[in-house]
Amino acid sequence: MLDKLKEVEKRFEELNNRLCETNIASDIEEYKKIMQDIKAMTPVVEKFREYRKFEADMNEAKELLDGGGLEPDFKEMVRDEFEEARDKLEKCGEELKVLLLPRDPNDDKNVIVEIRGGAGGEEASLFAGVLYRMYSMYAEARGWKCETVNSNPTELGGFKEVSFMIEGEGAYSRLKFESGVHRVQRVPETESQGRIQTSTATVAVLPEAEDVDVELNPADLQIDTFRSSGAGGQKVNKTSSAIRITHLPTGMVVECQDERSQYKNKDKALKVLRSRLLDIECEKQQSSIAGERKAQVGTGDRSERIRTYNFPQGRVSDHRINLTLYKIESIVNGDLDEIIDALITADTAEKLKASTEQ
Repeated sequence: MLDKLKEVEKRFEELNNRLCETNIASDIEEYKKIMQDIKAMTPVVEKFREYRKFEADMNEAKELLDGGGLEPDFKEMVRDEFEEARDKLEKCGEELKVLLLPRDPNDDKNVIVEIRGGAGGEEASLFAGVLYRMYSMYAEARGWKCETVNSNPTELGGFKEVSFMIEGEGAYSRLKFESGVHRVQRVPETESQGRIQTSTATVAVLPEAEDVDVELNPADLQIDTFRSSGAGGQKVNKTSSAIRITHLPTGMVVECQDERSQYKNKDKALKVLRSRLLDIECEKQQSSIAGERKAQVGTGDRSERIRTYNFPQGRVSDHRINLTLYKIESIVNGDLDEIIDALITADTAEKLKASTEQ
């Protein structure tokens, strides 16, 4: 581990020296790449330098103790310093192991979230609306920008499907574990006899793909325009500004009608298409890596779920990590950090376990 850390520190210093070269400012892409690498390495290098400081403190205290001839009070103080430095060194070493784990290259990217009502009819669409609001409020609390890409609302205020983009630092690293089937148990607004109904909605979280990640051939795209429409077919736009893009090689279809500008709708639709294609490629790569666990969206059937929101009991249960929290109101109002932190911790532990078994 120490040899690897020395290599990282050496590379870190080389990149910082590269920034001082006069010609770097003229190559914007190279400059951005170096800055991204430096940003990724900084926590590792800082922690490694901290590790060496604790190591030096421990060795210095050990030499004094081994030398003998110390006054009892001073010897006790040096022993305390030795034990404190040893404990800090051990803790720092564990933190370095985590920092050296292979990093998901998509973690710093913005995300595109797609929510669809699953089993449960109108109640599933209403639940999709609850999830959309939950993620929107979570994004707002973290200072992220949330922008609707496309939506298919229902007359009761739910969504058959809704897709939106969240822009913010580390958005994918926090939200990637939300992909999957979410299940709700509650008395629907449409239920007159007070019976609890179980419904589902599917959530897909895609890292936003950049042009360099996925190259689209214009010949592979069929682009159609149509008029935007609201719930029940009511026209909300008299011009044909809505965009439908069909990716001919895969048959994948993306629609965007949120903007009044045809150009903006086309730009958003292309972003969604690139992100879906990137997600397919990432899934292919990850399926070949032992120990990698990627939550699949599934079919939306009631039996498939990653999380259950039980309103009568006021609880939310994440079935992947056996976590149950009795604070459903705050969670559906965007207070997701406790669940997400627990998922990240569990994922890190799994990766650490896999790395020690190799």
